[in-house]
Amino acid sequence: MSIWWSLHLRREAASVPLARRLLLGTMETAGVDPDISYDLSVALSEACANAVEHGGNTAPEGCSEAYRVTAYLDGEKCRIEVADSGPGFLGDDRPVRPVHDEAENGRGLYLIRELADHVQIGNKPGLGGAVVIFDKILKWKKDAPLMAV
Repeated sequence: MSIWWSLHLRREAASVPLARRLLLGTMETAGVDPDISYDLSVALSEACANAVEHGGNTAPEGCSEAYRVTAYLDGEKCRIEVADSGPGFLGDDRPVRPVHDEAENGRGLYLIRELADHVQIGNKPGLGGAVVIFDKILKWKKDAPLMAV
């Protein structure tokens, strides 16, 4: 069995914990190992925070200031996509290592890379905006209702 859901969220700080709680609830109900759930929820929080902060005011006409979160739990893997309608990444401004210890921000993409098994970071074709896609192999609790067989 597989589960997927998609949220269209306003670019507001309050949307970040909403997305995180939905992911954690879905994973708990499915029977995913809590350590895996926690890693993915932190990575999701970082991706959502980036969309809220950097999603920009460049939404195409007729689109609200929003971003989209989609999560797929399918068999052995969970894939999460976070896409915004901002300016996207300019050139190669996607850090691959953490910033200095004194910096107040700039660790989000690095944390996502550390917590997930596979990460894609780039721009959406066509309308623009950034997209962060990451996945992780799932581990299941004993007798999990949706455990891959």
